[in-house]
Amino acid sequence: MLPELERVYQSVLKRDPNQPEFHQAVMEVLESLGPVIEKHPEFRKAKVVDRLVEPERVIMFRVAWERDNGDVEVNRGFRIQANSAIGPYKGGLRFHPSVNLGILKFLAFEQIFKNSLTGIPMGGGKGGSDFDPKGKTDAEVERFCRAFMTELFRYIGPNTDVPAGDIGVGGREIGFLFGTWKKITGTWNGVLTGKGLPYGGSLVRPEATGYGAVYFAAEMLKTRSMTMEGKTCLVSGSGNVAQYAVEKINQLGGKAVTLSDSTGYVYDEAGITADKLRYVMDLKNVRRGRISEYAEKFPGVVYKDVDPALDHNPLWAHKADCAFPCATQNEINAKDAANLVNNGITVVSEGANMPTVPEGVELFLQKKILYGPGKAANAGGVSTSGLEMAQNACFSSWSREEVDRKLQNIMAGIHAQAYAASETYGDKGNYVLGANAAGFMKVANAMLSQGVL
Repeated sequence: MLPELERVYQSVLKRDPNQPEFHQAVMEVLESLGPVIEKHPEFRKAKVVDRLVEPERVIMFRVAWERDNGDVEVNRGFRIQANSAIGPYKGGLRFHPSVNLGILKFLAFEQIFKNSLTGIPMGGGKGGSDFDPKGKTDAEVERFCRAFMTELFRYIGPNTDVPAGDIGVGGREIGFLFGTWKKITGTWNGVLTGKGLPYGGSLVRPEATGYGAVYFAAEMLKTRSMTMEGKTCLVSGSGNVAQYAVEKINQLGGKAVTLSDSTGYVYDEAGITADKLRYVMDLKNVRRGRISEYAEKFPGVVYKDVDPALDHNPLWAHKADCAFPCATQNEINAKDAANLVNNGITVVSEGANMPTVPEGVELFLQKKILYGPGKAANAGGVSTSGLEMAQNACFSSWSREEVDRKLQNIMAGIHAQAYAASETYGDKGNYVLGANAAGFMKVANAMLSQGVL
């Protein structure tokens, strides 16, 4: 790493102690930027990197709400407005007990580069709360969402900051949040994406992150004259991203054999067919059950509980061609990465944000695995959010085929940018370098144009 980039990293460690996920995200980007900074001394003079690692605004607030039994609960809410050089802040809201300032800063920082790669004018942001929707009634979730938006509404708007969903924030939560915004402000506009179709949502938005990760994998495979046809795929998670990754794998002729949740994972050697996937969607989206029920429903399926004593996740130890981590950050550790490599993996395309630890990324790059980092591979979700914003702005609705075609074109464009940048900066096919360099260049040039802000 260049000395000046090391200086920036050390300043982050000093200013932001106890935020390991944010440190990891910053380090991953800074390690890529050496050749870019050397080619562009103007970024040095303007201290663009120093400004990028410091969010433009961090908002934190109390969220008090009432349980069905009358008990009052207090959670903490956040919105990180990281960078608006190329457009309004854009990024999801996450409701999960693990949410804290460091995790949201990492996600917002990643979002800067991801949104830049889409080619849509969107800045980077992220938010959420340590509220856990699991085990709550619909009425309790509604009361929490109303309390959360009552605080958040001051800081967002269709041309200022446009949140979306993330872990724990699906169609139900977006509906409650949007309704509260509309009630408070007396306006109808595209202030949130991921909305339901009857009130301004976009076709293909629920599918977009999972579809996009598979489209990106297919683009990477093309560079080696291969396709998804006949590929055995490991998929983690069982929420929105994982479900639609499996659907698109099936459509492109591949076979997904795993899904997981916080309690364990299933291995279905015969493949998760369209019929089985419909069962999973009902199980997780409607009944909100556990993935273990899949093994009870279908014969020949192996289920394994999470074992905290293990130093690896056995889901990643099965023989396969492609891996799609779609659960959460740092779910693939160094041993998991080694297991994937040893079992013949060709492609890793990240549906989640930063799901692979640095040692795992290093191994994938060393072994010349086709590795698509989250900021490139899972940009389909925010891309289609951008398309939803466009439809809302002109009060129109596009067909499923049109949105899906635009999504495919955006993912192909992201791949082309990352691949070209990796070649420009000396490591052809290194999508980490390519995605970071290409995403950075657009934002950095915009920041230079606008002066010191």
